[in-house]
Amino acid sequence: MNKTLKAAMTKVPEVTLTFWIIKIAATTLGETGGDSVTMTLNWGYLIGTAIFLSLLVAFVGGQIIAKKFHPFLYWATIVASTTFGTTMADFADRSLGIGYTGGSALLLLCLMSVLGLWYWSQGTISVNTVATPKVEAFYWAAITFSQTLGTALGDWMADTGGLGYKGGALVFGAGLAILVTAYYWTNISRVTLFWAAFILTRPLGATVGDFLDKPVIHGGLNLSRPLASAVIAIFIVGCVIVLPQRAGLYPGKTQSV
Repeated sequence: MNKTLKAAMTKVPEVTLTFWIIKIAATTLGETGGDSVTMTLNWGYLIGTAIFLSLLVAFVGGQIIAKKFHPFLYWATIVASTTFGTTMADFADRSLGIGYTGGSALLLLCLMSVLGLWYWSQGTISVNTVATPKVEAFYWAAITFSQTLGTALGDWMADTGGLGYKGGALVFGAGLAILVTAYYWTNISRVTLFWAAFILTRPLGATVGDFLDKPVIHGGLNLSRPLASAVIAIFIVGCVIVLPQRAGLYPGKTQSV
């Protein structure tokens, strides 16, 4: 690999089918893992949020310091953002007393603000430009708020919306199917479609996670949260090892060796 190609690479993975498979699994792990700490271990939302925020800060720091894309480091950071998003959303929805609707609205405002500042600063919110510390800071802030928003949306759809976990998963799955159709059959901005899909995969993973570990009376399967988390974690590690991944490229760059 020559120096030109190396310089053209970003520090995040190329967005492929493999990316989305691992992303959805990571969001599900974030739901079951976060609930394992806050509910199964009964440490509460505030302590759980503090724990996962510390892990997230450490992993994001590692990402920024790293000189190139490292699959395990990247996905560990994504998982940390999903678990922090789960506990933070639950803390906002329940402990702050603003409910699922209020929590979702607040988090949506935060996400739109980060994306707006990113665009104002860089002129783009494309993940293909994530290679400098400043852009990485915007990227991980947007990722974290999207993960947190996804948790709140999933809970809002399942509980306040009255659809339950199965119904919520179907709604978000249908939304993703529409985005896939738009990707192949329209000229809608790929950047817009990416962030829309990234946001929707989080509530899909949240509803799937809730479906796995919530009581049967609440529409779940009542599986052990730690066990479900362990199985999903093994699946993610297996995907990272077996399925090929490479760093994304700057816009307009082509690969060469």
